[in-house]
Amino acid sequence: MEAVIFDWAGTTVDYGCFAPLDVFIEVFKKRGIDVLHEEAREPMGMLKWDHINEMCKMERIAGLWKDKFGKPPEKKDVDDLYADFEPMLFEILPNYCTPIPGALDLVSRLRRQGLKIGSTTGYTDEMMKVVTKGAKQQGYEPDFLATAQDVPAGRPYPWMMYLNAMKLGVYPMKHCIKAGDTISDIKEGVNAGAWSVGVIKGGSELGLTEEQVRAMDEDELNERMETVAKRFKEAGAHYVIDSIGELDKLIPKINMRLANGD
Repeated sequence: MEAVIFDWAGTTVDYGCFAPLDVFIEVFKKRGIDVLHEEAREPMGMLKWDHINEMCKMERIAGLWKDKFGKPPEKKDVDDLYADFEPMLFEILPNYCTPIPGALDLVSRLRRQGLKIGSTTGYTDEMMKVVTKGAKQQGYEPDFLATAQDVPAGRPYPWMMYLNAMKLGVYPMKHCIKAGDTISDIKEGVNAGAWSVGVIKGGSELGLTEEQVRAMDEDELNERMETVAKRFKEAGAHYVIDSIGELDKLIPKINMRLANGD
């Protein structure tokens, strides 16, 4: 194994991936459309314009929009929603750059093993200027970052992964791990030909704060985590881990599989 390419929000920073969630809900609410948390989370990990576009395609949301405005949402509506979304996100984004517990120690261990650290994101370049600055101040700085603006298309396309591999000098892609907390992360890794790892706690799919995780009944938490793990595996994840700090435990297993020609 030569490199690990991480997602950002919900994987290495912003426990629970809460920064964009409330903003997605609020921009629709301003237009009299009440969206559900699960609807706002479903496309998480995609470029944010694409995320809003996917929400507009959802049957329930499109139906509510048609009832209110006489026709389903169109591209201009997505543009208008995004125009509201971006400044609202920028206003709160500096508060959501804190590394997720275990991430900093994990990156230190990986670097001691000689692995390179890449990253991909659903945020834009301008958004990432805020996030990378805040994360660096708290000790997290990967070797490379690719956004969807650097390539022809964002997730689930593999282009950001390929750009990471090029810049980090890693080939073939089976020598990379992609770690993320959303279905689009999993698909990005699979489509790139990398080992795709889903992270449950701290991620958008689980959608819980640290406090909620600690306070939740153990059986209920396990049931929710099993549901997320199932979704990751159905999307093609090679491995699923409970927390980001566990990722390096997979490396000997993957190296053995590579040595055996897998």
